[in-house]
Amino acid sequence: MQVMTIQKDMHDIMDRNLRSVKPVLVDDSHFHHDDNSVAKDLEKNIRVLCWVMTGPQNLDKKAIHVKKTWAKRCNILIFISSVTNTSFPTVGLNISEGREHLTGKTMQAFRYVYEHYKDQADWFMKADDDTFVILENLRYFLKDYKPSDPVYFGQLFNLRNFVKQGYYSGGAGYVLSKEALTRLVAKGKNKTLCQQDGGNEDVEIGRCLENLGVKTLNSTDALGRTRFHCFDPETHLFGLYPDWFVQRDASGAKKGTESMSDYAISFHYVPPQKMYALEFFVYHLRPYGIQSGHQHLNLLDGR
Repeated sequence: MQVMTIQKDMHDIMDRNLRSVKPVLVDDSHFHHDDNSVAKDLEKNIRVLCWVMTGPQNLDKKAIHVKKTWAKRCNILIFISSVTNTSFPTVGLNISEGREHLTGKTMQAFRYVYEHYKDQADWFMKADDDTFVILENLRYFLKDYKPSDPVYFGQLFNLRNFVKQGYYSGGAGYVLSKEALTRLVAKGKNKTLCQQDGGNEDVEIGRCLENLGVKTLNSTDALGRTRFHCFDPETHLFGLYPDWFVQRDASGAKKGTESMSDYAISFHYVPPQKMYALEFFVYHLRPYGIQSGHQHLNLLDGR
C-alpha cells in the first residue's frame, strides 16, 4: 500500500510539473545569422513528413512543446490522436487510446499520411510526443539513401525470436522510405503478414515490415556511434539503462560521449522543459572560436 501511495504521489507531481510548463515562443530571428544554406538545400531535396503520436490528454502537456521546438523543422507535420482537434490541430483516428492500441494507431496513421501526403514527402517519420528529433542530422543521414528503396531506420533492437532482422524502438522514432510506406499501405492489411492491433507497437511494425520485404539497415556512423536513442541524453551518457535495454540494444548498450554520434538524430523520454533546453543547446549555444559545420562532416563521419 505504501509503495502504491508513493507511486501515485510521484505520478501526481510529474503531472503537475508537466502542466506547469508553458509553451515558449521561440523566435530564432534575433539569435544567430548562421550560414544554413546546406541545411536548407537538404530540406528542399530530402522532404521529411513527421507524424507525432499523441492523445487528447497530452496536447497541452507534451505535444504543444514538440510543436514549439523541433517539429517546426519538418517539411510536413501531423499530430495523430484519437480525437480530431481543429485548433491544435490533430488528426483523430477511429481507434481507442491506450498502449494496447498503439499498433492499430500506428498502422492507421501511416495509411492516413500515405493517402493524403505520399507525393509531398520522400521519408515518413513516426515519433512520440516526448521524442526530440534533430531534423538537419536526419536529412544528412538520409541523403545517401533512396526513398525508392524498401528500407527504414531507427534504433535497432535485436530480438531474433520476434523479428529476424531486428526492429526499431518506437520511442526513438523510426523513418520509412516512400517505398516502405507504399508496401505497408498496399499489403499491410493482410492479417497473415501484419498484425492490425495489439502487441508491442515497435515489434509488430518491425515484424510486418520484415514480412513485406522492408529492410533494417545500420544507422550508426563510421565510428560505430549511435544516432537514434530511446532515452534522454543523460541516460545514454551515464549508461543508466534498464536490463531489458542491455539485452536488446544491437549496438551493445554503450555509454559516454564516445558512444553517441556528433550528428545524433533523436532522443526519447524528453520532458517539456528539456525540449527547450535541447533546442537551446543544439541551435543557439556556441563555443567562441570553434568552427563547426558541414565542412568537417566528411572527415568526422567517414564519408
